[in-house]
Parts: sequence; structure tokens; C-alpha cells
Amino acid sequence: MAVPPVVSHRNASILIGLGGATVTVFGLAAIAGIAAPILLALVLTICAHPVRRGLERRGVPRGLATGSVVATVFVVLAAFVAALGLALGQFAALLPQFASQLSDIGSTVSGWLASIGFGTTQVQAIESSFDPSNLVPVVSGLFGSITNITVALVIVLTMLILMAADAGYLPTLLTQLRPSRPTLVEALTNFASSVRRYMVATTLLGIAQGVLNALALILLGVPGAFLWGLLSFLCSFIPNVGYFIAIIPPTVFAFLVGGWELALPVIVIYAIINAVVQSIVQPRVVGNAVALSQSLTFASVLFWAIVLGAIGAILAIPLTLLIRTILVDADPAAAWWRPLIGDLDETRTLMKTEDARNRALRKAGRAAKGSKAAPTEP
Repeated sequence: MAVPPVVSHRNASILIGLGGATVTVFGLAAIAGIAAPILLALVLTICAHPVRRGLERRGVPRGLATGSVVATVFVVLAAFVAALGLALGQFAALLPQFASQLSDIGSTVSGWLASIGFGTTQVQAIESSFDPSNLVPVVSGLFGSITNITVALVIVLTMLILMAADAGYLPTLLTQLRPSRPTLVEALTNFASSVRRYMVATTLLGIAQGVLNALALILLGVPGAFLWGLLSFLCSFIPNVGYFIAIIPPTVFAFLVGGWELALPVIVIYAIINAVVQSIVQPRVVGNAVALSQSLTFASVLFWAIVLGAIGAILAIPLTLLIRTILVDADPAAAWWRPLIGDLDETRTLMKTEDARNRALRKAGRAAKGSKAAPTEP
């Protein structure tokens, strides 16, 4: 009896998976006002969980430990929102002082665009964007209205309370699941550890980066130093893109105050601080906790910013790690994807071995050529 051939449904599975992912992405974008605060609460709960466990180990009742952590996190969030409101107020007060310079820049840019063939409507739209009265609503719109921020804070606080309470069962649940789902338990544990290390390190280094930038701007006499320091702190959570977002406003205002003689030192100082913090210190502190390629990191920032807005850009790395945990780390059959998406420890070891072998071969080749070229004794 002939055995029927095995039919592969791999292509159909790929198409179905891409279709499901597309529907999921559009669904998340449609409920971004709800999904973003919930995901922010999840990340905050993960970061605060060790504090809660530490209080419990010291004999603090579980309910009191949970309440203490939630209250602390919410106070930090409230202080951040207050600082953000103060910064936006400072920005609104700062713009009228430079209204004439900004209008001159807008006229210059518009004239140049018109000279290279841009239409009148496009040129007028670009020129109107330099109007100080139009800039404040644009900046405020990046973070949402007061109502949206209030709703987001209510959602975050509620989810923090609920998630922190549910987290009390997590160690027992993981112990319960480990015999039947060891890979899943290990993936979730590694995800929490990686997110915690990344977020805590990025927060501390971002504070240092923002303070250093603000102090430098104060010493240089650039207006709005507190505002640009806060912007630098926020942008430290946005890999690759954040530095360029943070450096543009202080450079522009430095140029308005003192021309290129003041703008160039701002660029140099920002470049030095960013290079030291994000290129030297942060990789040593975070280590292999992220293990995402530079291309995937940049793409994830753009993707999550489009799907969830500003919170998505800030949480791009934790959210990408969550997707990797679900699709790759929790599935032993998909483990081969990790080197392709950035886990290069083993790859770097292989590259060093290969480079050493190539150097040895080149050295042996040069030695062989030298022995052939040497004169023989008569």
C-alpha cells in the first residue's frame, strides 16, 4: 500500500501568521489609549517587583508591601507629570521671546524652498509651522491633552494595584508550571530580569545624562535648560533616534541666542555626553540583557511609536523583548532565531576563532613565500 505524500503547509502558516499579526497591530493601534498605559503599568510592575519581595522578606505584610510599592511608583509618575507640565509651561513662555527670529528663519527656509520649485501652498504651510503660536499645541499634542493624561494615569494606577496584587502569586505559579513548561518559565523569568535591568539602568543613566546636559546648557547660557534636560532624559529611552530628537531644540535656541559660536559647543557637549553614557557606560551596565540587533532596535522604535505613540517609543525595547519571549524564547524549536535578531555572544566567539585562524594562515603563507624567495647556498 502506497504511503500518501506529506504535504507541507509552511507557506500557508506563514501567511496566516502575518495576517494575524497585521490584525493584532491594527487592533493595538485602535486602542492605543488603553493599551499603552496597561503596558506601561506592566513594565513598572516588573521593575518594582524586587522591592516588594524585599519588603516581604523583611517581615512586612504582603498587603502593606504591595501598597508601599504602588504608592512609591505613583508618586514618581505624578512628579514626572508635574515636571512635564512645568517644562511645557516654560516652553510656552520661552517662545514669544524669540518670535521674530523664528519668523525670520521661517521666511528664509520658505524662500529657499520656493527657489527650488516647491508650490506656494507647501511653502506657506512650512512657513506657518515656524509661528510660535503653532508650536506649543504641536508639542503638547505629542503627549496628549490633560484629559488623556489623567485617564492614562488612572489606568496606570489601577493596573499597578491589580498587577502588584497578582504578582504575589507569581513565584508559586512559576514553580507550579516549571515541571510541565520549563522553557516558558525560563523565558518569562529571563524577560523580567532583562526588562528590569534595562529600564533601571536606562532610567539612572538618563537622569545623569539629563542633569549633565542641563548643567552644561546653564553654564553656556542657553535658555530653557530645565526643559532640554527633561527632553534629554525622555529621549534616553529611545535608542538611536532619541539623541537626534534631544539635540535639535537646544541647538536651535543656542543659535538664536549666540549664533554658531554657541550652537557648536552645544552639539559637541551633547555628542560627548551621549557617547560616554550610551556607547560606553550603558552597554557595560546592561550587558546582554537586551540582545537585539541595531537594525531591529531602530525598527522597533519606529514600529511601536506608530502603534502606541510616545509611550510606544519609550517602551520599544521592553515590548520587543516581550514579543521575542512569546515567539522565540518560549519555543525551543525557534531558538535558532536568537542569533539572527541580535544574540551574538556565540557568534562573536566564532568570529574571533575564525579571525585567529585566518591570521595564522596568512602568517604561514607569508612565511612560505619568504622561504621560497630566500637564496640557496651554492
